[in-house]
Amino acid sequence: MIADWFADLWRVAGDVLNAHGPAVDAAKSFAPSDYSIHFFLQIAVILATCRIVGWLARRLFGQPQVVGEMIAGVILGPSLFGLVFPEIQGALFPKETRNVLYVGAQFGVGLYMFLVGTTLRLDHFQSKAKSAAGVSAAGIGAPFLFAFLITPFLLTVPGLFADGISRLNATLFMGACIALTAFPMLARIINERGLANSSLGTLSLTAGAFDDAASWCILAIVLATFGGGPGVALLAIIGGVSFAAFMLLFGRRLLAPLGTVVERQGQMSHGILSVTLMLYALSAFVMDAVGIHAVFGGFLLGACMPRGRFVEELKRKVEPMTVVFLLPMFFTYSGLNTRLDMVNNATLLLIALGILAVSIAAKFGACWLAARLAGEDNRTAMGIGALMNARGLMELIIINIGLQKGIIGPTLFAMMVLMAIVTTVMAGPLFELVYGRQARASGELGSLADGDDRAAMPAS
Repeated sequence: MIADWFADLWRVAGDVLNAHGPAVDAAKSFAPSDYSIHFFLQIAVILATCRIVGWLARRLFGQPQVVGEMIAGVILGPSLFGLVFPEIQGALFPKETRNVLYVGAQFGVGLYMFLVGTTLRLDHFQSKAKSAAGVSAAGIGAPFLFAFLITPFLLTVPGLFADGISRLNATLFMGACIALTAFPMLARIINERGLANSSLGTLSLTAGAFDDAASWCILAIVLATFGGGPGVALLAIIGGVSFAAFMLLFGRRLLAPLGTVVERQGQMSHGILSVTLMLYALSAFVMDAVGIHAVFGGFLLGACMPRGRFVEELKRKVEPMTVVFLLPMFFTYSGLNTRLDMVNNATLLLIALGILAVSIAAKFGACWLAARLAGEDNRTAMGIGALMNARGLMELIIINIGLQKGIIGPTLFAMMVLMAIVTTVMAGPLFELVYGRQARASGELGSLADGDDRAAMPAS
């Protein structure tokens, strides 16, 4: 009798991660409790992996925590975990649960960009408007020029692009991918390197925001030719520009009373916090609904929020949960869609290396040159180029869309993932080499340890 009980206990315990809902097409579906069981276990594994890999990245390679988290996301996906332990990885991250993880990922990265927006120094932007415009234009124009040159060759290689895709659409998509800057990751690198309140950091963030917005608009145009219709592109461009213009023209004035209340009370009440988070959700909704991305809604709202005590209280209440708990979901969700084993012969590897070299020249080289022409000194221009060259997981988002919509094939997808990882990993060391070391030696910037502490602890 007791043996039977333990046998049944073992059977039930082994069935915990299986589906328990009603049968659909001869297979059981996921019940609501199945989603929560998987979610809590996924979060535990994600947080542990991100902390461990992030720590190793900092201690062994001098990389920011955020780069370690990006790599951790890829490790948890099919490129490593799924390759070595496919059954365990499949049981932990079944396809049915990824929509839940996706929502958490978008909420987290959008909220983080909202907090980044609150650190935007508009006075720095105004004083550097010429440089920001030049860097942004170069960061968009050069990638599309290079895409125009290399896409005809890529179209001759079977399996890179979808059959029947036009040269124009292929060129536009490649240009958007190369022009993209890892906006959320750029923001976090800037924060961890102690650049959040510097003119260099503000200039890079502003140029990166414009470049990413342009890339998403170009993607919307490409998608419009793949069954979405011209309304997709028009909604993205008109909706995005209108919302940005409204926030920049009227946002600060309309939001100022929130800051007045916090200054008068000396702290942020739960009521003010709930209103703030509601406004964030609405801003993210608007930008997501028009087809741009939730992160731009959060960033624009943050840029218009009252400064002073309001921002201090907001960061104290929201930043730790956002950085430690929510952002790793974003990295992991993108990593689950990444396969690096598709580049499996010498020819494809050479093509991948060629795309990498072109991407670096089009972003680092062009942004450096634009900053120099705008009057920045060589050291600052090199630092801007190093930061703008990082693609990160925003790149993974856009190429995932391309893969899902049938624009590119799995092989080109893998090549672009490789480019995203390498350009992001090289951003920190390259920045330190061309700018950071000298700036820290002269006292312009604090130590890297101080930067890591700022990223890990609530803002005071």
